[in-house]
Amino acid sequence: MDGPQQAVPTSASPAGPERFRKVTGTATAAATLILLVLVGEVLGSTSDWRNYTVVHDYKAGAATIADLEAADSYGQLVSIPTLVVWISAGVVFLVWLWRARVNAELLGGAAAQRRSRGWVVGGWFTPVANLWVPYQVMSDIWRASAARRPVPNGLVMAWWAPLVVSTIIGRAVAKIYLSEEITEESLLSAAKLSTLSTVLDAVAGVLVVLLIRRITAWQTQRLVQHAG
Repeated sequence: MDGPQQAVPTSASPAGPERFRKVTGTATAAATLILLVLVGEVLGSTSDWRNYTVVHDYKAGAATIADLEAADSYGQLVSIPTLVVWISAGVVFLVWLWRARVNAELLGGAAAQRRSRGWVVGGWFTPVANLWVPYQVMSDIWRASAARRPVPNGLVMAWWAPLVVSTIIGRAVAKIYLSEEITEESLLSAAKLSTLSTVLDAVAGVLVVLLIRRITAWQTQRLVQHAG
């Protein structure tokens, strides 16, 4: 649970002042779950390579039906927990992002945010717009939260670029597995693409954890200064 709230005067809410909320607890949970997702993705890539290797060996007479079934069972064992953790990480991250956005408005004013609050969540699920809207949301929160301004935006871009590329690659991998005919060659392509996607996700994952920690630290520091 995040800590107590601090009232901050603002004209954003007609019912009264909104509250500056500590986001340290949510930040820790989001960062932890994101790192767990990365572990799951590494295991998923090993599963893709295992699928290819077993099929290759089976065609060469060096593997059995039991080996094929074992590879399939391993894939399910890895994918189901990873999906659960991925959904959990997404939900907790969006909770953190929403609260950090509200804080950013209180710190820098609503005019400093290029998108309305609805885009904080909706931007991730709107086709085409999800290629840049979440970046804008994070970028604006980053700038408004910074202890000193202006602040370089390179870290936000460094996070977003590999994430977008990885998402596109992930869709290509899913298309391979959903095709009516899966061949040894397509499994090899899936394994290679999955590995590249995992590397990009690892980069994006580490960078977004840094973003979460930095923004949270800035906002916490400014809350303490305001309270003092």
